[in-house]
Amino acid sequence: MLGKKLVTAQKRGETRALCLGLGMVVCSMMMYFFIGITIVPFYTKSVWTTETVCKVLKVSIKDQSQHPCPNSDGSEDEDVFPYPCLQVRVNLTASGQEVMLYATEDTLELNPKCSYVPDKSEKEVKAKIEKIASNFKNHQTVPCYYNPGGTQTNVIHSRLYPPKGLLFVFLWPTLMFTGGCLIIFLVKISQYVSVLSAWQ
Repeated sequence: MLGKKLVTAQKRGETRALCLGLGMVVCSMMMYFFIGITIVPFYTKSVWTTETVCKVLKVSIKDQSQHPCPNSDGSEDEDVFPYPCLQVRVNLTASGQEVMLYATEDTLELNPKCSYVPDKSEKEVKAKIEKIASNFKNHQTVPCYYNPGGTQTNVIHSRLYPPKGLLFVFLWPTLMFTGGCLIIFLVKISQYVSVLSAWQ
């Protein structure tokens, strides 16, 4: 009677362990799929792949205006922004060209006239932009990324998804997948040993 209870408890434990292992494998595959459709396209789309050093030439801040004023033809002035517009011009050492420096890839898409675009949730935007401008003025050279293919003449200060960051993102689902497979493997080994012992 006691032996049957032990066998039943062992089977329940093995079933739960198998469910845990399979659940971990399924969750890791879902994480791989989510990363593949969200983060990987941004990484592959970025053309700023080569890191180099840029020499800071000019740092300026244009005044902000909360309400863009229309021109005489009815269109809004493109040089009027709802925040102080930081513009950083650098010398790309790889080619010797004077180009615009942007914070990230998104900055160029959000506003190609400003080197930095603050988030809507940020407070004291003016003070932060002035601090960023001061940091650029205090450093003659800064690390930057450029497009070796030449399709983009501008440079960015940092990539949103660098290779190391992409590897770190894939680390957690890989660990979960490996752990799930290991649990399933150990359960199967335990079942095999149990059957072999009972047969002997």
